[in-house]
Amino acid sequence: MKLSNLTKGLIKENPTFVQLLGMCPTLAVTTSMQNGLGMGLATTAVLALSNLLISLLRKVVPNKIRIPIFVVIIATFVSMVEMTLEAYVQPLYQALGLFIPLIVVNCIILARAEAFASVNKPIDSFLDGIGMGLGFTLSLGVLGLVREILGTGGVVLFGKQLFSLGIPNTIAMILPPGAFLVLGLLIALKNALSQKKEA
Repeated sequence: MKLSNLTKGLIKENPTFVQLLGMCPTLAVTTSMQNGLGMGLATTAVLALSNLLISLLRKVVPNKIRIPIFVVIIATFVSMVEMTLEAYVQPLYQALGLFIPLIVVNCIILARAEAFASVNKPIDSFLDGIGMGLGFTLSLGVLGLVREILGTGGVVLFGKQLFSLGIPNTIAMILPPGAFLVLGLLIALKNALSQKKEA
């Protein structure tokens, strides 16, 4: 049971490729693999910690005001993550910009708080947060990697060129239409692989 809470968000219930949640940061920040991984890991930290605290408080939070309390808890962890990024990872903080505070209203986090953490035990909720967060990180990382390769012909991570394929690049892949196109293709690929596995 605990292992399934950790692993279900990776593929089976992936927030991006299966549930289509969190599309705003998914499409906006995945212009590079670094940005995608950074946003995913920031969201994972907020998701895991807020799930844990909401689960610990689930029996004392009045039902009528649970959503505002969840938002306050999530906003607190987002502020902590934002200050940490600003202090220690300045280039990533500047690249993600406005999308860090918007983690507060990311539907993945509020959905997991409402659907899972508010009715399950703390360890299960924490593992669920990590699993869903890592699934989100995986999908943003892959989306950013594909867009960066197609858009620039290579991958740069923290200022260092990891590799360059020397392929013709299409700057459109870095622009918003490229995000929709690549996301659609990756979802189609994931669905095709899932159907093949079931057959």
